[in-house]
Amino acid sequence: MSASNLTDRQQRAVNELFRRIAPVADELGELFAARGHELALVGGCVRDVFLGRLGKDLDLTTSARPEQVLEIVKDWADAVWTIGIEFGTVGVRKGDRLLEITTYRSESYDPSSRKPEVSFGDSLEGDLSRRDFTVNAMAVRLPGYVFVDPFGGLGDLAAKVLRTPGSPEQSFDDDPLRMLRAARFAAQLGFTVAPEVVEAMTAMAGRIDIVSAERIRDELDKLICAPHPRAGLTLLVDTGLAARVLPELPNLRLEIDEHHRHKDVYEHTLIVLEQAIAQETGGPDRVLRWAALLHDIGKPKTRRLEPDGRVTFHHHEVVGAQMARKRLTELKFPKDVVADVSRLVELHLRFHGYGSGEWTDSAVRRYVRDAGHLLERLHKLTRADCTTRNKRKAAALARAYDQLEERIARLAKEEELAKIRPELNGHEIQEILGIPPGPLVGKAYKFLLDLRMDRGLIGKEAAKEALLEWARANGVLPSGSGG
Repeated sequence: MSASNLTDRQQRAVNELFRRIAPVADELGELFAARGHELALVGGCVRDVFLGRLGKDLDLTTSARPEQVLEIVKDWADAVWTIGIEFGTVGVRKGDRLLEITTYRSESYDPSSRKPEVSFGDSLEGDLSRRDFTVNAMAVRLPGYVFVDPFGGLGDLAAKVLRTPGSPEQSFDDDPLRMLRAARFAAQLGFTVAPEVVEAMTAMAGRIDIVSAERIRDELDKLICAPHPRAGLTLLVDTGLAARVLPELPNLRLEIDEHHRHKDVYEHTLIVLEQAIAQETGGPDRVLRWAALLHDIGKPKTRRLEPDGRVTFHHHEVVGAQMARKRLTELKFPKDVVADVSRLVELHLRFHGYGSGEWTDSAVRRYVRDAGHLLERLHKLTRADCTTRNKRKAAALARAYDQLEERIARLAKEEELAKIRPELNGHEIQEILGIPPGPLVGKAYKFLLDLRMDRGLIGKEAAKEALLEWARANGVLPSGSGG
C-alpha cells in the first residue's frame, strides 16, 4: 500500500510523522540509498502515529548488515552503541532522537533453547511477515515515504484487533514470548485479540516454558503498568498462560473470600487492582500495582472450613508475603521491588485491627513505623481492598481510615513520626550501660524504640532510668546497680 491509498485522516497522520522526524529520516534514508541499501521506519513508531502519538524513539529496518550499518552511520550519528548487534540491531543517537536500526531478520527458538536464533532476511515484506502482529507489521520506506502494509495492519488498527501476519501457531512457535505480548498489547492499547490467536495461545501455552524469566518479567511488568491491565490478565488466565508464568493468580479463582461471598478472590483481586490504579497520581506505580495483584495470594494455602461453616484464611497476609517474595524473586525483579511489594502484602490487613477506632497513639506510631516509606502506598492499598457492595459497611470503613489518616497527620506534625528514634542513641546506650558495641546494644536500642512508640517523648533522664531498669531485669547489670 502506498501513501496514495490512505484516507485523508490517515494521510494527515503520516504527514505529521514526516514533519516531526525530518530531517533525521531524510538524511538517514539518503545515506542508506546512496550505499544501495533499503531503509524503512517500522513497527511501533508507525503504529503509534496512527494512534495519535509519537515518542522520541524510532525503529528502523534495513537490508544492510550490522557491520554495514555501522559504517554508514559512524560519521553521521552523535553516538552509536552495539549492545544488540548480535541480534542485528545498532543503536544511534542523532540530536534528541534515539534510533534502533535492525537488519531484516527472522527470529525463532530451538525447541530446547531459551535464546532466540537470529538469521538475516532479504526483503522488507519478508521482515514484516515475521513481526508479532499486523498492527506492528506496517512500514514507511525511506527516502520517499512510501507506506507499506502487506498484512492489513491499518484495518486491524482501526478495528482495534490483534492478529498475526501469518498463522498464530507459526508466529508463537517462532517466538513464544509473543503470546505474552498479545496480552500486554491488549492491556496497553485496549484491543481485543482475534479468536484464532486466543485459540493458539491456549493450545501452545506450554511453549512459554522455554522463555527466560527476565523476558517474561518484562512483559508482565509492562502489562501491569498498562492502562487496562485487567484485559491482559484475564487473557493470560483464560488461555492457561498465567498458570505457567504467574500461577498464584488463577489459583485465586478456586477460593471464596469470606468477606465478599458474592465474588471469588480472583475477581476481588482485579477490582482491588483497578481501585488502586484509580488512586495513582503521576503515572503508574509499579509497586502498588503488584502489591494489589498479589495481596491475597496466600488465601488458597490458608483456607480453612470452621465448625460453624465459616471459611477463614488466618495469616494469609504472612503466607502471601512469602509467596510474593518467592515469585517476584524467581521473575528476577530488583531486590527493592521484591522487598516493597512483599512488605505491602504483609501489612495490607493491619488496618482492620483499627476497625473499632480504639487504637492508642502507640498503635498508630507502630503502624507508621512498620510501613516506613511505604505508608502512602499502604493507605492506597488498604482503601482499594474494600470491595464490598454493602454501602453502609464501605462508608464505615472509609470513615475509619479517614480518622486513622487524620491521627497519623496529627502525630506526624507533633512528633515527626517518619523520623522517630529512641531518645538515647547507640553511643549513649554504651556509655550508660558500660558495654562495648555489639548485639546487646541493638537489643537495648530496640527496647528504647518500643518505649518511644508506647509512651512518646519522656525525656532523656526518664529514658535513662527505663534503660537501667531494663538492663537489670535482663541481667545486663547486677540487680540494684545504678549503672
